[in-house]
Amino acid sequence: MTAYERLCAARAKGRPTSRKYIDNIFDSFFELHGDRFFADDLAVRGGIAELNGRPVTVVSMEKGEDTKEKIARNFGSPNPEGYRKALRLMKQAEKFHRPVVCFVDTAGAYCGLGAEERGQASAIAANLMEMMGLKTPILSLLIGEGGSGGALALAVADEVWMMENAVYSVISPEGGASILYKDATQVERAAEELRITAQDLYGFGVVERVISEAEGFDEAYRSLRDQLDAELNRRMQMDMQSLLRARYERFRKIGGLME
Repeated sequence: MTAYERLCAARAKGRPTSRKYIDNIFDSFFELHGDRFFADDLAVRGGIAELNGRPVTVVSMEKGEDTKEKIARNFGSPNPEGYRKALRLMKQAEKFHRPVVCFVDTAGAYCGLGAEERGQASAIAANLMEMMGLKTPILSLLIGEGGSGGALALAVADEVWMMENAVYSVISPEGGASILYKDATQVERAAEELRITAQDLYGFGVVERVISEAEGFDEAYRSLRDQLDAELNRRMQMDMQSLLRARYERFRKIGGLME
């Protein structure tokens, strides 16, 4: 598949949203609401789940499944209160030493006037800073679109995994085409050159695992359940300083140049 074909697959109608992953991977899920400052952003869904008897904090971006729900959830584009809710839940997880699992699926943070007035950039920056030093394991999974800083705000993790047909990019291919080529119709070319696919990003060391979709999502859920359980067990046994140092080094090595 080309990069553009994978982009279309990531955006395809009927592709499972984070709700399906949570329902099929975890034994139970209790949703928590609100950022304690402004509102409850429905684009971000989070709470406490259980995986093989282990309590886990889950934070997800939810696009919604039908038109009514997509509108209510702002098509998965969070406002500042969504990111603040996510951070509140992660800090709660740190307090009780629960591991954190994030599901990322957004075209990007919402860029409306209200979001800017309420501090969209500072809310994203706070997540980046706090997640880097969060004293509990964090794993992030890109399940559809991973758009720019809006996605990175839930992807500063010990490991980042991607579904086979997910995409992850600093800008949408449409936006990249408009800026680089002054022609939005050059989206297929931009998609290739931006290196947005899981296969490209695995090669660059930006993500640690690519989860196959070849045998269907039911098999992918089973595989993810086993892999998450094993990885969380391993991470929970690590010395905290070693965990934090490895997380820091993970991001320091991204983007290194060789001559």
